[in-house]
Amino acid sequence: MTGRDISSRKGRFGASLDRLAALRAARARPATGFVHQPEPRTIGSFARGRQLIAGNFLFAGFLVEGKDLAIWDLAMPDPSFEEALHGCTWLDDLAAVGDRPARERAQAWIFDWVKRFGSGRGPGWSPDLTGRRLIRMINHALFLLSGRDKAQAEAFFRVLGGQTLFLARRWRSASPGLPRFEALTGLVYASLALTGMERHAGPAAEALAAECAAQIDADGGIPTRNPEELLEVFSLLIWAVEAIEGAGRKPLPAHLAAISRIAPTLRALRHADGGLARFHGGGRGLPGRLDAALAASGARAGPPQGLVMGFGRLHAGRSTLIIDAAAPPAGPASANAHASTLAFELTSGRWPLIVSCGSGAMFGPDWHRAGRATPSHSTLAIEGYSSSRLGPVTRRGAAMRTWLEETPSEVWMRAESDPARHALFGHDGYLATHGLTHIRELELAPDGNGLKGTDSLGAMTSSDKARLETVLAAGGYRGIAYTIRFHLHPDVDAALDMGGWAVSMVLKSGEIWVFRFDGPVELSLDPSVYLEKGRLRPRATQQIVLSGHLHDPISQIGWTLAKAQDTPGANRDPVPPPPDR
Repeated sequence: MTGRDISSRKGRFGASLDRLAALRAARARPATGFVHQPEPRTIGSFARGRQLIAGNFLFAGFLVEGKDLAIWDLAMPDPSFEEALHGCTWLDDLAAVGDRPARERAQAWIFDWVKRFGSGRGPGWSPDLTGRRLIRMINHALFLLSGRDKAQAEAFFRVLGGQTLFLARRWRSASPGLPRFEALTGLVYASLALTGMERHAGPAAEALAAECAAQIDADGGIPTRNPEELLEVFSLLIWAVEAIEGAGRKPLPAHLAAISRIAPTLRALRHADGGLARFHGGGRGLPGRLDAALAASGARAGPPQGLVMGFGRLHAGRSTLIIDAAAPPAGPASANAHASTLAFELTSGRWPLIVSCGSGAMFGPDWHRAGRATPSHSTLAIEGYSSSRLGPVTRRGAAMRTWLEETPSEVWMRAESDPARHALFGHDGYLATHGLTHIRELELAPDGNGLKGTDSLGAMTSSDKARLETVLAAGGYRGIAYTIRFHLHPDVDAALDMGGWAVSMVLKSGEIWVFRFDGPVELSLDPSVYLEKGRLRPRATQQIVLSGHLHDPISQIGWTLAKAQDTPGANRDPVPPPPDR
C-alpha cells in the first residue's frame, strides 16, 4: 500500500470521526450569548457581494446561476464548490455591500444553514471549514441577528456553541498548516466570545502557539511557499491576538514571535504596487488585506536580505523583481505548488509588467494543472518538460490533489556586485532527463529603468555531457527545443517592433518598455492568459517567447528590458480602475 493510499484511508476515517463529533456537539449544552464579541476583521469584496445578490455564484472555479434560489439549493457542480459554500466566506462579501438586500440574503442563507445542517448532519463539518465559518458568523453576528426574534437568536447561539465544541474535540484532525490555523483561530475566537465556552480558550491558545512554533520557520516562511497562504495565516494569527487581548488576556510568546517573523517576509514578497508575488498557488491578495494586516501586527522590521521563503528580491528605483529561487515544496505541501523554479515577476511602480499566469484552480482542474506547469511562468523550459513533474491525481476530501515529483535537487542564488540589484541563480531540474542545468543572471539598472538578463542552458560535467549526447542521438541530432517565456500582465499593450527584433510594451502609466535579445533564438509575441481569482473567466494577455534549439553542450541567450523614456512625474501611476468582473 502506497503513502497516498494510506493518506486516503486516513482521510475517510477522519471524516467519519468528524461526523460523530458533530452530532455529539450539536446535542450538547449550548451557548446563550456573547461574553465578548470581536470587532469584524475580515475584509470582503463589494463586487462579489453584488454578484451574489444578482444570483451569480462563483466558487472553486465554477459559476452557477440561481437568482431565485437559496444558496443551499444550488446544483453543486463539484464537491469543492459545496465546500466553499460551507466555509461562509461569502458573508464578508455581503457585509461589504451592507444594504438591506445584502442583509436579507445573509440572514436567509445563514438561518437556513442553521435549520438544515446545525444539528451536525450534512456537509461542512470539517475542522477547517468549521473554523472558517465560525469566525464569519461571530464577526457578522449583529448583521445577522438584526430584526430576528428570540427563538432564532437562541438557535443561532446553539449552533455557535455546537461548532465550538466540535472544534475543541476535532481541531487535531485538521491538516497541518492553514487548515489547522483556521480551526484553532475559530476555536480561540468562539471560546472567548461565547458564554459557557471560556474553558476552551486556554488550551486553544496554547495549541495555536505550538502550531506557530512548528509550522512557521525561523525565517517566517511556511512549507507550501505560497505567499498568499502566508498572508492568510498571518491574518488569522493577528485576529486571534486581537480577540485574546480584547478579552483581557495576554497572547503567548510563541504566537507573537510568529507574527514578528512573518511580517518582514511578507514585505519581501510584496511588489512595488502592493500586491504579493503570485507563486505556488497564491494570488496577489485581496486589496488592502496585506497593508491592514501589517499595520495591525505592529511589526516594523523591513524585508531581509537574501532568500526569503525561497524567493529572491531585487529592487531599484520604482522597480521590483521577485524570483522563485529555491526547490519547490515536497510531499503534501506541494499539492498546489508550481514548477516555477527561476521564474520571476517584474513590477514598475504600481503596474505589473512581467508576471506568472497564476493559479488556475478557480477555473477547474484542467486550468489548475496547466497553471502549475513551467511554460505558464516567466522562465526557461525544455519543450515537453517542466522543471518539476506533476504526479498522479489523488482525492483528499472534496479536493483533487497532485503532488510535485522529480523536483530539482539543487537550486541556488548567489549575490553579485550589488546584492539588491544583481544576482546569479541556477537549478538542475533538467539534469536527470537531459543532463542540463539552467543558469539565470539578472541585474536591475541603478535607477530601476532597465533589467539585463542572461539565460544559459548547459551540460556542466563529463557525465552530464554523456547524458546530453545520448539524448541528442536519440533525437537524430536535431537539437533540444527550449523556450524562454515572459508573460505580460493584461494591462500591458505589446507589439513587435524593429522588424520583429524587439517588443515594445506600453503600461497604463504611460511608460514604454522595450524588450531586445541576443542569441540563436527566434522572437515571437504569442497569446497567453492571466488566471486571476474573482474573475468569471481567464483574462487574455500576451507572452514574449524566445525559441531555440540546443545542439552543443551550452547555449547562452542574453536579453534586456529597458524603459524607453522617463515617465513625467505629473502623469505617474494613475489610480487603476476597478476590475471588470
